[in-house]
Amino acid sequence: MSATARCLEATEGPGSGSSRCLFPGKEHRTSVTAAEFKRWLKQFDADGDGRISRRELREAIRRRGAWFASVKAWCAVRRADRDRNGFVDDCEMESLVEFAGDELGFLISKEPTTPDGRNHCRW
Repeated sequence: MSATARCLEATEGPGSGSSRCLFPGKEHRTSVTAAEFKRWLKQFDADGDGRISRRELREAIRRRGAWFASVKAWCAVRRADRDRNGFVDDCEMESLVEFAGDELGFLISKEPTTPDGRNHCRW
């Protein structure tokens, strides 16, 4: 089983809500694709609205085992939330992916957002 699979399994857990990621912090970077990171993050969308709130992101960061989850969640939403509505939606997810690579210990391989490689969100 790969380190990525162990980390995602430990975080998602087979039914146990209190498990921690086996590889927290920058010194143990977890290699995932952007799609895998987004899929992992979507499990924390508690209200099912398709957007990630600061509270939901804080829970994801805590589950990963990182310290200062509230501060990191605040910084991540502040960086990613371009329209300043307090949520990170699909069009803003790329900024959150970058933050996860810089600050949350993920090594995220880039892949195009669409088949032609362009992001079709309007700004």
